[in-house]
Amino acid sequence: MNARSTPYRLTVSTGVHRGDRAYQQDRVEVIVHPRVPGCLLAVVADGMGGKSGGRKAADQVILTAKQLFERFVPGQDESTDLLRSLVLESHLMIKLTAITSEEEPHSTVAAFALQAGLQCETVHAGDSRVYHFRGGDLMSRTSDHSYVQRLVDDGQISEEEATTHPQSNLLTGCLGTHADPPVAVRRLDDVLPGDTLLVCSDGLWHYFTPKEIGAIVNALPAREATEMLINKARQRAAGGGDNLSVALVRVDRIPQERAAPRR
Repeated sequence: MNARSTPYRLTVSTGVHRGDRAYQQDRVEVIVHPRVPGCLLAVVADGMGGKSGGRKAADQVILTAKQLFERFVPGQDESTDLLRSLVLESHLMIKLTAITSEEEPHSTVAAFALQAGLQCETVHAGDSRVYHFRGGDLMSRTSDHSYVQRLVDDGQISEEEATTHPQSNLLTGCLGTHADPPVAVRRLDDVLPGDTLLVCSDGLWHYFTPKEIGAIVNALPAREATEMLINKARQRAAGGGDNLSVALVRVDRIPQERAAPRR
């Protein structure tokens, strides 16, 4: 029996916190497919723009995700098309919202679609991230659409320096701007039982190295890991933390019972 045929179950946990901001503009949702077991869509949206503009933008992302996933037919429709539509249609709806509002609503998005058989695709626009861990080891993460990520990619600064850079919140792409958003879709070919998928806003990942996140998700059950990440981020923010949101999906192995000995 190969690893992909190993029996498994999905354990899901989400968390959101206002941080030290006056308003909550993050949204997080894990949407279970209404007709196909083992198929889900996890989405984080980090809204920006005015006291309510950011929340409106993030709401549009979640609403669009729910509508698209309701119509999605696993095994017939492509997950990559679903995720591209999530970015482009959310972008359009946010721009339409701006027409009737004095605010300038924008939002990031990060999402992954997981299907039965552990086929998984990710998408993101902005600096919200999707992480893939095997045990405590980082297998991959999305690459931010941000100014400091460009500096890191060019070798001008390190990952550690990026988190304290004065322009760490400057995005090069997101939803709701005049420019078309980036549509960064990627397939994860090696999701296996024992792995963890995590999607979160920068208000959370900003306070951790990938090694620290991996250690937490590997050591604790899904709910406790989510709580630990939020509590630790709040401690490290020291009164200056952003909104933060996270969704965690653990692919748990189901132990196989030994066959009863024949008499």
